[in-house]
Amino acid sequence: MPTNADDLHAFLRTRRSIRRFKPNPSTSLRTSPVPASAIERILTSATFAPSAHNLQPWRFCVATDSSVKTRLGQALTSAMRADMLSEGASESEIEKRVANSIRRINEAPVIILLCRDTTAVRAETPEETIMAIQSVAAAGTYLLLAAHAEGLGGNWICWPLYAQEETRQALELPETWEPQAMFLVGCAAEIPEARERKPLNEVVIRR
Repeated sequence: MPTNADDLHAFLRTRRSIRRFKPNPSTSLRTSPVPASAIERILTSATFAPSAHNLQPWRFCVATDSSVKTRLGQALTSAMRADMLSEGASESEIEKRVANSIRRINEAPVIILLCRDTTAVRAETPEETIMAIQSVAAAGTYLLLAAHAEGLGGNWICWPLYAQEETRQALELPETWEPQAMFLVGCAAEIPEARERKPLNEVVIRR
């Protein structure tokens, strides 16, 4: 773990988006290879993210059961299929993408759905809604870094944004929980190379 500023910066810069996970060695479909204690620490650290007005609008749903992941996959890919059909995609394209999406969901040892509590706002204005969404996104970043601290891989996926009601129903979530993203978490089966980053002179203006 980082013990000084240089180590901390190195730690932050070595996080990767992991898309392949080591298989579950357990014969029980209800058992995840990721310890429950690690998930507890990850979620606790995620709640230390900053939030507008300290309203802490983030909500989490943890899925490890295979039947729950199946329902979630069906909900997400059903919406995906409809969207792709409306865009004129071929049946082969649709089936390939659906199969790949379901595989990724089934292979992930843990899925953490990140939601926004729509009642956690100070006022019903567009600006306050954006502040709440930004706050939830900050918790998502903390979540990924916390998983990295546990030696686990994670991947931020925005599929639930395209199927919010379907996702809510599949996971039997409260009406006020608005799905924003989901994270696939597990032991990394591969560590991708770092992707090229734009130089600071392209993304920073100093005055």
